[in-house]
Amino acid sequence: MSEGAEPTLFSRLFSQDLSDKKEDKGKFTYLSWTDAWEVINRLCDDVSYEIHDDISYPDGSLEVRCSVSIEGKTHMMWLPVKDHMQKAISNPSARQVSDARMRCLVKALAMFGLGLYIY
Repeated sequence: MSEGAEPTLFSRLFSQDLSDKKEDKGKFTYLSWTDAWEVINRLCDDVSYEIHDDISYPDGSLEVRCSVSIEGKTHMMWLPVKDHMQKAISNPSARQVSDARMRCLVKALAMFGLGLYIY
């Protein structure tokens, strides 16, 4: 980066220390959607997200999809509705789908650099 140049959005978000916001659940580490949303809105003025239609599979499992737009750039991510062992759930409940959507939001934010190192 040349002297005086602004850091890119990715480098700005990737450089954020979120160690005080990480949560451990079993053998996995997470960034909660509430913490991720608070941080991204503190750092960026132009942020929005969209939850897309779910994708149903023949075994009854679902995949959720979410797009995040920040400062004119959009990333879309997807995530199966999973149990605590990271296995897809057949016929998930509304709560399981809702939780997966918010995890997908955090995953999409990570594509911009925010908390990417947690993954």
